[in-house]
Amino acid sequence: MKHALGALGVLAAGVLLAVSAAMNWRFGYQLGVTEFDSHLYASASAAADCLKALVPFLIFAAIRNRMWSQALASGLVWCVVTVYSLTSALGHAALNRGDTSGKRAQEVQSYKDLRSDLTRAKSQLGWVPAHRPGATVQADLNSLKNQRRWNWTNGCSSVKGGSNRRFCDNHAKLGAELASANEAAKLETRIATVQAKLGGLKGVTHSSADPQATVLANLASIFVPGVKVENVQTALTIFIALLLEVGSGLGMYIAFSQWKLDPSIKSRREVAQPLGDNDAQPLTADPIVVDHEEAVATITITKPGDGANDNIATPKLAAPTADTKSAVERYREEQTEDKSGSTLTAQDLYEDYCTWCEDQQKEPLALPTFGREFGELGVQKAKVSGRVRYIGIALRSVEATREAEKPPVTIAKVA
Repeated sequence: MKHALGALGVLAAGVLLAVSAAMNWRFGYQLGVTEFDSHLYASASAAADCLKALVPFLIFAAIRNRMWSQALASGLVWCVVTVYSLTSALGHAALNRGDTSGKRAQEVQSYKDLRSDLTRAKSQLGWVPAHRPGATVQADLNSLKNQRRWNWTNGCSSVKGGSNRRFCDNHAKLGAELASANEAAKLETRIATVQAKLGGLKGVTHSSADPQATVLANLASIFVPGVKVENVQTALTIFIALLLEVGSGLGMYIAFSQWKLDPSIKSRREVAQPLGDNDAQPLTADPIVVDHEEAVATITITKPGDGANDNIATPKLAAPTADTKSAVERYREEQTEDKSGSTLTAQDLYEDYCTWCEDQQKEPLALPTFGREFGELGVQKAKVSGRVRYIGIALRSVEATREAEKPPVTIAKVA
């Protein structure tokens, strides 16, 4: 389960990092005057965004090794690249939201205009008098023109007599009916065209250019009166930019917390350290446990009053002398021992050295400096399978752990 969560976290953080890097690339590309300059700025912007996700690991490593100057420098670099990436994300998000809102506003206005045109056309169609189909009316008109009265009246321009007048009145009615049929046909064609255009705007179901900002502004106005849609749009732009920057900058660091990046450090710290001058344990009547390879010894305990000297001779301590040994030399004497056939990688040796410095409250040297000074102490080293190894030495803490894992032997006490 832990590995699945970690893998999902790394995947999600990777997607956010890729999106953020792409936005930085686009932002940097727009800064160049020439094509080459655009690619330079774009590459630098994308690299800075990737560095933003890597720096938290470097800060943690520097703090763990008590390298405060490196930790401070890493923190400064992280702040600079994060601010730069944040500005590009804000610009990209604002531009994208502005373009989307503008396009949607244009679509909404077009939708409103088409709805108004459709309503007006339907209203005009309702005003057209009742009529027959235009083809039928045109056929009746053609039939009248084929009659003799059409010639007698000179096309109804010279009307004499009651019968001729009725003929021409009928012709006028048919002409008006044909005009109504033609007007209705035009309106119906216009209505069909508007409806087809409305069909292409089916996605426009809201009268606002930015429905999300409008709804949030209405909700916010309940608690904070006077909130405008523009204020909510600005807040949403900032929120999207922060989502990308925080997610891409710290997502990898959080996701990798599911695994131990360096489990050997914890195991080395758990190894029992040599007893100091003030760590002597009091003598008890419990059985004394020693290694099974040690010879069985007989211990005689003399009680006070048995005629023996009750005073225990205490060796005199030598006068303290000036310690001219370096920290690397002290570490060599206290934590390592010569052992034929044993090898130790430079990384394991340096990790144990950092742990020793932490216990001694000392600032550890950098790995190259430590390797150079440790090599000057006469320890042979070689490169095996691509890794630097020290030949003929072993860690005392590791040897002590191996000895402690052997089965104990109880020594009998003699009164």
